[in-house]
Amino acid sequence: MQLKNCLPLLQLVAAAQCSLAADSSSQLELSGLSVIPHVQSREMRYRREPDFSLGARVQLFLRNAGTADLSLAPDKVIRLRGKSPEQLLTDDEWTWHDFPSAWSNAPLVLRPGALTVWSFNGKQAPWGVGTSAALVVGNKDLKFDIAEPRAWLSAVTFLGSPTNPYPDSLIFHVANRTAGPLRLEACRLWLPKDNPSWRVLLPQPWFTNFNAFPADAIIPAGDKGGARVHTGTLPLSYAAVEARLVGPDVNPVTLWAHLRIKREVFDISGGWVASKLSSSNTLHAEPYLRTLRRMHINTGHISDTPGYTDQDGADGLYTRYPLKYFNKLEPFSHYDTDSMLPRIHAVEFLGEPQYGGGRPVPPIDVWQKLAPYQGTRLPTTVTHSEERIWRYYAGLSDFPHYDAYRVTAPAPDAWGKYDRWNGQAIRWGAPLETIGEMTRSLRDLNRPGPVAYWSQGPNGGWDSNGGRQRTSPTPDELRAQAYHALSSRITSLYWFNLSLKSLLKFPDLIEPITRVDREIRMLEDFYLAGDVVSHERVLRDGKPDWDLDVLGGSRGAVMFALDLDYKPDPVEKVFQFGPPREIRFPFRLPKYARNPVEVFRVDADGTSAVDHTAKEGALEIRDRVSRVAIYVAAPRVGERERIEARRKALLAEEDALKFDPGRNASDLAVLKELVDPARK
Repeated sequence: MQLKNCLPLLQLVAAAQCSLAADSSSQLELSGLSVIPHVQSREMRYRREPDFSLGARVQLFLRNAGTADLSLAPDKVIRLRGKSPEQLLTDDEWTWHDFPSAWSNAPLVLRPGALTVWSFNGKQAPWGVGTSAALVVGNKDLKFDIAEPRAWLSAVTFLGSPTNPYPDSLIFHVANRTAGPLRLEACRLWLPKDNPSWRVLLPQPWFTNFNAFPADAIIPAGDKGGARVHTGTLPLSYAAVEARLVGPDVNPVTLWAHLRIKREVFDISGGWVASKLSSSNTLHAEPYLRTLRRMHINTGHISDTPGYTDQDGADGLYTRYPLKYFNKLEPFSHYDTDSMLPRIHAVEFLGEPQYGGGRPVPPIDVWQKLAPYQGTRLPTTVTHSEERIWRYYAGLSDFPHYDAYRVTAPAPDAWGKYDRWNGQAIRWGAPLETIGEMTRSLRDLNRPGPVAYWSQGPNGGWDSNGGRQRTSPTPDELRAQAYHALSSRITSLYWFNLSLKSLLKFPDLIEPITRVDREIRMLEDFYLAGDVVSHERVLRDGKPDWDLDVLGGSRGAVMFALDLDYKPDPVEKVFQFGPPREIRFPFRLPKYARNPVEVFRVDADGTSAVDHTAKEGALEIRDRVSRVAIYVAAPRVGERERIEARRKALLAEEDALKFDPGRNASDLAVLKELVDPARK
């Protein structure tokens, strides 16, 4: 009788033991962790005090360490701090995640040795640095710390041939904030078998033969360095990057990142370049296309445009004046093809989800809209709008960008609250240097991937603001905003807006934009392969005087001095810069760039030697400048000659078009006739 009563209990125990044996979650291993702490600017000003409770974006690199396949179905029981990912979203602890339950119709099976990456974005400090959690998957309990990283991959960029959309090399930068030097030892990629199986990553061979900077592969404490690796042709999918370094105690330090492989190209967009004319489209008008081409614009907010993109014969409009696509790009069967890939910049169709027409779109909804693209070869973008909250959307897209304009434009920050000019508050403009502040914020939240910026250009649709009559920036204001972003390392720039209507309303901006774009093309190798090394604010009498920024890489360093000694004109209501003044700029350089053999100044008109002295880890440059000054420190002879040759080639391309509406009144009249044929 007693034995009979015990049978149900024994059966339950046996069933539990069978279930435990059948649960292969014990094979799951946490091989790596990447923590990207949230950041938020203390310089920005808002009508209400922002919330500075900062979370973190976390990537968990999980490997099947067993000998059998591991099934991680959408209904797999997964808990963190006792809650499912969906509960953490509902309780407003996370803003988005991509755990298996997010893929309701896509089971995940890891074969032995394979890796997958799960990400989540913690909203506030309870999921920020200094905390910890346990990931419970079935019967596996994996504890991890959300710690402030002491070393990390600060930039990872895939490069290749201009004629091939598939990259064939990888350049990565490491930030070393440990107490001692770190030596680069090896790196490898984890790649999917194909795009549909992009969530399952397989180990590739280790690379130990790479071009390191510094050349001895030793990155000092508090410094940056990296390496370029020739990988062979890579797929346009997602990859995990694993870099192994060794510290003074010979213990390995392993750094991880998960991001999309896309061949990085510095694209310059004209924004909404397609608009209606009286009987056609602006993209059917060759004078307008010649104008964009002369301005070095190679991208527009377009997709297939009949009468333009289908004119791709030997002498067709698209062949002679191509613009890359920047739009929704569906159906995939049309756009995700070998023939279309060279035409693609990126996917963009969500507008500004942080505003969402007055009601923000939740980050997890944005993730769901972009998720179908993750199995394609098409990189996605999100337009961010407000630094105060864009950390909630960190990591959602492959190529995030933001729009923020500093004069006579809509803005989420409160311009009247900036105490920048001895207590003088203005409503028609905001400090230009906040562009750099926002760029650094977006870059750090989405590292080590690339970011871009919508820079303020001419716009024919804005009204006067705060008493200012000019509804677009002056040439000086335009140049300063663009360079506060460029000096903080963006890898594409989008002008808002180069529509024909806007160019005709502010033709005095055509040539200034052309000059900025020519300079970008002269230095684009530094933007693409480089990383931010230092940012320093120089004060004079307690007031902002200059921003000094350095981008470094295997070619050396490009240095920017951005003039902060500008003032609001109370009558014209524009920012006025003073005349050139004598300066001494101490640029802090990384170890690998401290012994340059060429130092020179660069602008759209050419290169010139500058007086300089290297001392104590810095390069002091003496010059007479205002507004924007750009310098290059190169470790090899020939860099100045190469950049100058590039400038001359760009000028030749401009001259060959024989159309210059920015400086020629008769050419500008031709553009005006497109809008008003009666003027002819």
